[in-house]
Amino acid sequence: MSHPMNKKTVWIINQDASTPETGYAGRSYYLSQALSRKGHNVKLVVASYHHLMHSPPECSGLYSEEVRDGFQIIWVKVGRYKDASSKGRVLNWFRFAWLLRGLVGQFGEKPDSVIYSSPSLLGYVGAEYLSRKTGARLIFDVRDIWPLTLVHLGGYSIHHPFIKLLQWIEDRAYKNSDIVISNLSNSVEHMCARGMDRKKFHWVPNGFSLDEVSFPSPLSIDIKDQIPKSGFVVGYAGSVGLANANNILLEAAKALKSYGDIYFVIVGDGAEKKILSEFARKEKLSNVIFIDSIPKKQIQSLLSFFSCCYFGVRDEPIYQFGIGANKIPEYMFSGRPVVMSYSGRGDPVSKAGSGIVVPAGDHLNLADAILTLYSLSDNEMAEMGECGKKFATENFDYDCIASQLEELL
Repeated sequence: MSHPMNKKTVWIINQDASTPETGYAGRSYYLSQALSRKGHNVKLVVASYHHLMHSPPECSGLYSEEVRDGFQIIWVKVGRYKDASSKGRVLNWFRFAWLLRGLVGQFGEKPDSVIYSSPSLLGYVGAEYLSRKTGARLIFDVRDIWPLTLVHLGGYSIHHPFIKLLQWIEDRAYKNSDIVISNLSNSVEHMCARGMDRKKFHWVPNGFSLDEVSFPSPLSIDIKDQIPKSGFVVGYAGSVGLANANNILLEAAKALKSYGDIYFVIVGDGAEKKILSEFARKEKLSNVIFIDSIPKKQIQSLLSFFSCCYFGVRDEPIYQFGIGANKIPEYMFSGRPVVMSYSGRGDPVSKAGSGIVVPAGDHLNLADAILTLYSLSDNEMAEMGECGKKFATENFDYDCIASQLEELL
């Protein structure tokens, strides 16, 4: 617990955050929890709806308050929309940014620090207004580099008027924020190229709640029954979307289908699942098993059934700035080796020596890496996994990350 004199009032604003009950929780939720445990007065400001929620809260007024885990959540009322590419999502960005202004003078004492978390950039303007009106220090938390990601992965032109607006806000955020933090270790190069003073930058990685991963909920019997009990299981858990390169995993499964005891288990839902299932059916990949998504609290129980964990992304220039995916720390903590299809910089798997990293988009290299792990002894696999667990525990526990952030506050 921090000394009472050091107690700060911190507002963390993240439109796409959630609680374990409403969605995936994540970085902002766990940092709020960890900072409040250290004695700080924390408010987490969140939209009442976004497409990553599975059970959105019911909110009556424009702002609804909820106290949990020692900190306060302020739900900002926005509209519901169909999916990630819906116009309603963009309208919510504007609405959320505008409604942030209404937080001035509400909800008790003024903040000492306002942390605004991307990727949506429009809300930054509202957060900057809040920090100016309250005299709070402004911290910009970059979890995804927009609009660059929208241009590289979304196919938008840099001349699109909306992209130009986002670019203006991004440059303004680097200039006007007191501190800039990011889970992407090499993103400082991009930020400095956009005019940021390098001294502002601090790397604050994504992580996990040690309590949650140490005491996971058990898997349900029907999920357990779908996972092979013998043989070598290559597992993936998370969103099944284009960005996650599960197509490369299936191509590797196709290349290895003559091995009767190597299985590929994909747990999760997403836009690409139907296409991948169809591919597996067409190619008669009896070594591939699809399982519906499970609650986050069961993830460590699931990973214990895998021989190794797969993580992949597309081969895109955006990854030169690093990788901040939540699942990498969770995979590493599980004590299972990680096989990673990635061509970017700053990956923790290589740093920890806890798996094999192959170039993104190369399914034959991925298949070779899986065969390399398959040929290792149980002791060698356990040793590799242990390197990951040790690295994850020392670097990715949110209590440790909160201590790092506390110094910046």
